[in-house]
Amino acid sequence: MTSKIPTITLNNGANTPSIGYGTWQALDEELERALETALEAGYRHIDTAYVYQNEKVIGKVLKRWISNGKLKREDIFLVTKLPPAGNRPEGVVKYLKRSLENLQVDYVDLYLIHAPFGLPDFEGDFPPKGNDGNVILDMSTDHIAIWKALEEQVDAGRTKAIGLSNFNKSQIERILKNSRIKPCALQIEQHVYLQQKELVDLCKENNILVTAYSPLGTPGMNKYFGKRGIKVDLPDILGNPAVKAIAKKHSKTEAQVLLHFYVQQGWLPIPKSVNPERIRQNLDIFDFQLDQQDVKELKSLDAGIRILDFGPFTGVDKHPEFPFKNEKQK
Repeated sequence: MTSKIPTITLNNGANTPSIGYGTWQALDEELERALETALEAGYRHIDTAYVYQNEKVIGKVLKRWISNGKLKREDIFLVTKLPPAGNRPEGVVKYLKRSLENLQVDYVDLYLIHAPFGLPDFEGDFPPKGNDGNVILDMSTDHIAIWKALEEQVDAGRTKAIGLSNFNKSQIERILKNSRIKPCALQIEQHVYLQQKELVDLCKENNILVTAYSPLGTPGMNKYFGKRGIKVDLPDILGNPAVKAIAKKHSKTEAQVLLHFYVQQGWLPIPKSVNPERIRQNLDIFDFQLDQQDVKELKSLDAGIRILDFGPFTGVDKHPEFPFKNEKQK
């Protein structure tokens, strides 16, 4: 039986569960079955994005649960994202309305700018590529203009809160200096190998929630990119000896230890799984405590290892707003 899930209060006063269900790489009937399991297990924070191409499946399941009286709309904290192809003021309302139609809801609880770089508006597979194999870019991306368009969507009631994803420190600071509505959340790759203290501290100072994607290292990512002929080097976070020892000490899985650690740090992890047992296990993390030594060991694993650097999208690092330009690759 899953323990009661603590909540986090955002800077707009809304509450969200402290762990969510991630849906990247999940599609069609597989996602429909997995989301049913997730809702039955007790997940109420659901994360998706326009580019995931799975909003319609999520909308179908949520509509069924709400129509059957198993849930009310306000029971769900629903997150989706503006695609890079919509990274211009006129793209915000266009793509948010599409997402609302796909999700079969009148509003989302949180709408994020998915990435700081812009692409041309296009229809088809993400991302658009030229004859040279490089991603086609829109170099004129204006974060402030886009953010003001997001603020208008809060005013219009299409989203309760707005935030950022994959933005770096200077980009976040630029938004903070020019915003009427402060970002509620920053969604970033965040796990024990990439703890990003400077970025986390900035968020704490400004009461911005850090949402941790790929919290377990995205072990299934090669299946996703393999279909596109791309091989990605993945670190084995779950197999780390320190993580395994702490898991054994608490009679928990490695994933449960990591997810509990993230929640304890004040981050909101959004693990993705389509395996029913793991879906339930990933939520069952509130009936034990990590001691000071456990926390010290897990913090010491920070190595600045970024898995999702947009590397498979060749040429995107040429965009002036590519967020990881100054990082030392390890």
